[in-house]
Amino acid sequence: MSDPSLSEPSLSEPSASGRSAATTTPAASTTSEASAYGTPEASAPAKIRILLADDHALVRRGVRLILDREPDLEVVAEAGDGAEAIDMARAHEADLAVLDIAMPRLTGLQAARELSALKPGLRILMLTMHDNEQYLFQALKSGACGYVLKSVADRDLVAACRAAMRDEPFLYPGAVTALIRNYLDRVRHGEETSDHILTPREEEVLKLVAEGHSSKEIAEILFISIKTVQRHRANLLQKLGLRDRLELTRYAIRAGLIEP
Repeated sequence: MSDPSLSEPSLSEPSASGRSAATTTPAASTTSEASAYGTPEASAPAKIRILLADDHALVRRGVRLILDREPDLEVVAEAGDGAEAIDMARAHEADLAVLDIAMPRLTGLQAARELSALKPGLRILMLTMHDNEQYLFQALKSGACGYVLKSVADRDLVAACRAAMRDEPFLYPGAVTALIRNYLDRVRHGEETSDHILTPREEEVLKLVAEGHSSKEIAEILFISIKTVQRHRANLLQKLGLRDRLELTRYAIRAGLIEP
């Protein structure tokens, strides 16, 4: 039978080996962990917070999968139209807004103008199915710093987000030269009209008229009186030299307010 005094070290006077195990082993473990993982502050840079707006839930889900799988990107809010995007921007802290162009209530172009005024530091990207120079130039005029096609979003969107946060413009490859040449041709032929021919409120009324809303419905959506809606419609017809709702709708399509 073994001597009990040799089987366990004394609690009051730990042996040298006991002291070594108690004092040095945890320190070695801590050092090893720090070496492997680093401190949280050093290894976890802040993510780019993204507001995503598209009126198709399936598209939003697919885009969110592309963005959230990146370690430096995070979707913090989603919206189904331009007006909701503005509400989400007020409710959430975001660094970047990714907006579809064609959305109900307010388009991505209209929302971009509102967001640029509401949050000047917010970067804005347009994500669209339209390979169309009119939409591109309207997007840039609205405050967007990039234009990404949905057809190649899996290839270009992440790069566009990072470029936006570096204050660099992003346009889909191969389009820049053609679009600039086309724009200069339009200017030379006098086809470019004044950017400020309509007020923001008149644009809102025009979009809703072109979407087929009645004066009563427009008044309810914009929280104005029916008489005010009618006055805006009369001003639109006079300013644009148009005659009726059909011509207003055609103008709204050319101006990028609604889809053809």
